[in-house]
Amino acid sequence: MTANILAAAAALITFGFVFFLLRRGALREKYAVLWLFFSGAALFFAVFPGALEWLSRVLGVAQPVNLLFFVTVVLLVLVSVQLSYELSRHEMRIRRLAEEVALLRDEINRDQQERDGN
Repeated sequence: MTANILAAAAALITFGFVFFLLRRGALREKYAVLWLFFSGAALFFAVFPGALEWLSRVLGVAQPVNLLFFVTVVLLVLVSVQLSYELSRHEMRIRRLAEEVALLRDEINRDQQERDGN
């Protein structure tokens, strides 16, 4: 029973922390939805531990905790891949912007040299 209370408290703290970050504007909505869903699912299974046992039996997993660890690892890998995708996309955009800034600086320098020369 104590593990369920601890899990429920951790889920509620995570839920509150995500809302805090969301209100401050430090976390975007598209990421907040994912974390709120995970913390809601964790809270559900903490409050109703029989649901995890039932799901384990249905899926043929020997221990409910094994299912929990497996799902957690899969979700963390998916989050990692999604963040890597976002990082790659932002790196390409930053590089393109840096190239545009360099071209604009070069154009400004040429214009200044033409004005100084005339």
